[in-house]
Amino acid sequence: MSFLAPFALLLAGAIAIPLALHLLRRKSGEHVEFPALQYLLRAQREFSRTLKLRNLLLMLIRIAIVLALALAAARPIGQMIGSGHAPTALAVVLDNSLSTSMVVNGQPVLARLKDAAKAALARAGNGDRAWLVTADGKVVGGDMEAVRDAVDRTEAFAGAGDLGGAVSRAVQLVEASGIPAHQVAILTDGQASAWTGVSSLDGVSTTVFAPDGTPPRNRAVVRAIPEPPHWTPRGTIRATTTATDTATFRVMLGGKATARGTAAPGAEVAVRLQPVERGWIAGSVELEPDELRGDDVRWFAAHVGPAPAVVADAGAGPFARTAVDALVQEGRVTRGADVVIAGAEAARKPAVLFAPADPVQLGAANRALQRAGIPWRFGAARSGPAPVRGTGLDGVTATRWYALEPVAAGADAAPVDTLARAGGDAWAVAGDGYVLIASPLTAEATDLPLRAAWVPWIGTAISDRLGGEAGAVIEAAPSARVARPSWSRELEWPDGSVHAVIDAQMRAPNRAGVYFWRRGTARGGALVVNAEVVESDLSRLTPASFSAKFSGAPVSVLGDASRWTATVFAVTGRRALEGTFLLLALLLLAAEAAVTRAVPEGDGD
Repeated sequence: MSFLAPFALLLAGAIAIPLALHLLRRKSGEHVEFPALQYLLRAQREFSRTLKLRNLLLMLIRIAIVLALALAAARPIGQMIGSGHAPTALAVVLDNSLSTSMVVNGQPVLARLKDAAKAALARAGNGDRAWLVTADGKVVGGDMEAVRDAVDRTEAFAGAGDLGGAVSRAVQLVEASGIPAHQVAILTDGQASAWTGVSSLDGVSTTVFAPDGTPPRNRAVVRAIPEPPHWTPRGTIRATTTATDTATFRVMLGGKATARGTAAPGAEVAVRLQPVERGWIAGSVELEPDELRGDDVRWFAAHVGPAPAVVADAGAGPFARTAVDALVQEGRVTRGADVVIAGAEAARKPAVLFAPADPVQLGAANRALQRAGIPWRFGAARSGPAPVRGTGLDGVTATRWYALEPVAAGADAAPVDTLARAGGDAWAVAGDGYVLIASPLTAEATDLPLRAAWVPWIGTAISDRLGGEAGAVIEAAPSARVARPSWSRELEWPDGSVHAVIDAQMRAPNRAGVYFWRRGTARGGALVVNAEVVESDLSRLTPASFSAKFSGAPVSVLGDASRWTATVFAVTGRRALEGTFLLLALLLLAAEAAVTRAVPEGDGD
């Protein structure tokens, strides 16, 4: 047996009161013998023995009353028979990932999970504390009513979330509660892809509700890519589905159905479009709805506008001219002087600029960067080889480059994005009207112009960074961390509302869709939010494989809601005993009253 309020045991010291009263009642005085009363002495001695026994019994009963009250005040818990359960810190982990929105037998799986969670919370007692931790990282604590309301308000979001992280957070909450009895109650659809790691429970008893049953067959759109990202004005949408039979699809662009067709099982769909709209447009590829509606739609964003006019400076070398020729042939750029590809010694804006091939030109290049308003300078020479890390640059190596040094710092620094790094240095940076590369555009300095990535990478750099109102497309899962473009401070939501974004890092919205980065009052890029592809795989864990996903404590996995509910607040097997001791104190008071009434009047109690 243990105590939640052990200091209350000090009340047991009050047993000195009935003991003192008992001792004070023993009277002593002068004895005077009367001859006429000698015959009564024998009877008096016999009755005195009865009174002493009764007084001793009263003292013992009163001491027991004090002890029972002290024990009840100390809030004991133990294995003895008692009412209710031991005060427990309970963390409810509720899976509200996309897969729980699947409809089974006419209702979403999440509705079953929420009903079971509310039934479990209804078993809570006055001494219990509870928290709700959801797959999307939200935590609600407080009184039981607040937690139940939070369960009611929980909705499925568009992504997979982090159930392993939610379990870890739940364990931390109950361990920090100050209540000895800890429990984590998990409610999930048991999707295998959501439980890839092993969660440590650190000794906390855990019970899992994963509804019985086999999930229905699911089909989803798992890929929808505009090629190229910037249409001039024609473009292609390439999509892939998981349908195991022929599926009907449609392509939406700017809120209008622009194409329809059928997709063969496992085949890629390619749809060529030429929209009349200009600027940034939201689009989607959609299947006919099934039981899991959330993955029947895949979002994309495309920019429609004139191709940027690009020229390769005479000093940029043959690789620059070859890239421009290829981009013109693909229709991604036109010939003109709006954007230049050049060495930094000929810097201007807008431009893609490379370090000078001749080290003698380094000073001239730094002065040209300063005149053009580009807040960088070339510093110390570096040598490799070193792998270049950046989007679209897989396998690229830098052999010779210069350290890129910003000319301003702190509040005076202009917004900048680092596109690639080599050897720990920034290798490619972008800002307002420029893309600057730390290596010369020569095969001796980098193998970029020799690789297949060369033309696509420079084409994307021009269209995303330098093509007028065009900008980058960032793809993210719901609630994932994304970097805000340096030039934007606002995000336009699908409903048209505009929200300020201050921090350099932010959480992607929970709902799938297309969100537009604002550049002033115009759209300057897009944040496309889609569910993770693995969320469309509805395969479930068996109870045995589910138990293997946890370590550090025993785990019970149940598929029946009523059986699972009975395990909540009962995993420890210990119960609150203060009611038992209060009942004992009442019985002892009744016994005291009965003994007191049995003592003749005038002889005390």
